[in-house]
This record gives sequence, C-alpha cells and structure tokens, in this order.
Amino acid sequence: MPTGRLRLEGKVAVITGAGSSGPGLGTGKAASILFAREGARVLLVDRNPQAAEETLATIREEGGEASIIGADVTLAVDCQAIADAAVERYGALHILFNNVGITGPGSPTDVEESVWDNVLDVNLKSMMLTTKYAVPKMMDAGGGSIINMSSIAGVRAGSGAASVPYSASKAGVIGMSETMAVHLGRDNVRVNVIAPGHIYTPMVGGTMEPITRERRRKAGPLGVEGNAWDIAYAALFLASDESRWVSGVVLPVDAGLLAATPLAMYSRISEGE
Repeated sequence: MPTGRLRLEGKVAVITGAGSSGPGLGTGKAASILFAREGARVLLVDRNPQAAEETLATIREEGGEASIIGADVTLAVDCQAIADAAVERYGALHILFNNVGITGPGSPTDVEESVWDNVLDVNLKSMMLTTKYAVPKMMDAGGGSIINMSSIAGVRAGSGAASVPYSASKAGVIGMSETMAVHLGRDNVRVNVIAPGHIYTPMVGGTMEPITRERRRKAGPLGVEGNAWDIAYAALFLASDESRWVSGVVLPVDAGLLAATPLAMYSRISEGE
C-alpha cells in the first residue's frame, strides 16, 4: 500500500560514474538526481571529481543531500575508501549502483591486449571491488541493494562494430551478479542487473552519425529513443524496497529490442532509406 513516503527515504546510496562524460545527461548523473529526489543521501563517485560538480549542484538546488568523492574504482584502496566514506558521512550504506563503464573496440583477431585489460578492469573488476567493500557495510545496516550496469551487448552482439572486450565485460557482469545474488541472499543483500539498449547519452553522443542514431531508434519495437532517465527509473525500482523480493534478475531496458529478431524489425529499420 502507498505510504506517502519518498521511495528511498532514509537510504544511503553510492553511485559510481556520477558525473557525465560529456555535455548532456549520463545515467550516473540522472540516477544520482533521481535517488536524491526520492530521499536518498547520495555519495557521488567519479574518477574526475569536477565531472560530478554539476550533479551535486543540481541535487543541492533541489534540496537534496549529496557529496563527492574522487576515486578510481579499479583500485581496491579507493573502493575501500568509498565504502568507508559513505558510513563516515551518512552513517550507513544501503544502495550501490555500479554505473561506471567504457567502450573498447576490437574483433577476435585484432583486439589489443591493453584495450582488453583496461575494459575488463573498468567494466567488471571495478564492480567486484566496490561490492567487496560495500557488502560488509550493508550487512551492518541490515541489508541492501546492489545494481550492476550491463548491456544488451552482454546478452548478444549489440552493435555493427566489433567490440569483443566490451561484450565480454558486460556478459561477465551478468554472470558475476547472478552468483553474488545467490551467495549474498541470506545476508539480505539483493543483486540485480540493468541491461540498457541503444540509449542516447554523452557516452555515445559525441561520435555518432545522425543516420546511426536513427537506425538505433528504429531497431527497437517501441520505436522510441531511450535516454538516461529510462535507466535511472529502472535503477530506482531496484534500489527501493518495492523490489524487496527481486534478486538475480537481468532487466533489459531496451524498447523491446531483445524480444525481436533482425527480420522482425527489418521493414521498420529500412523505412525512409
């Protein structure tokens, strides 16, 4: 039954990648603002603290509570510092949204080892490390919710250009999260995954041709372009007590794309070409 309470009232949330990677609204920024609107006190994590200043300013302008910590989530010492800071500043840790991610090109025959290592570190290892240090704090608080960002590319080939490191890292997020959900369940820590589809955010906006953007929109059965808010609202549900009986789930937020075959959408994608 509705209680009139804010959906995250009394919760402390850590969101990694809380600053946008360019002009516009990224998923970490959107989720940070939305979580604060719903009552959470938010620790904004970014390797470049200045990138999160706009996020912080928006939250404070709206009367929310948040602060910034600069950290490299590929380093264990920084991930320990993030968990410690959440408790030191706000008294507890209830929610971890692992939102950091980078792309990485390469086919099976030309992928660079350095690119592979970097993408796997940023996209997968970081989530293991943040979880390692966050979970004991969540257990102290009576439980919590971990939300890990994957991609439709972790389920099937998601783009025209080969990106083996990216796809491998996002598939790894799913496998790791399912295992975490099983082994942390009795500690009342839920672990779930969001698999975004072809959303338009600063991560892709600076390099994408208009025709590519339009084809991505057409490929989804809904025919509507996704944005950072679509991901943020999915994360809000998984962070809230509304999803108290949901764990180990991979939630596609993709306009129905994973439900379709290329042939089913061919005529839609070809329209006007």
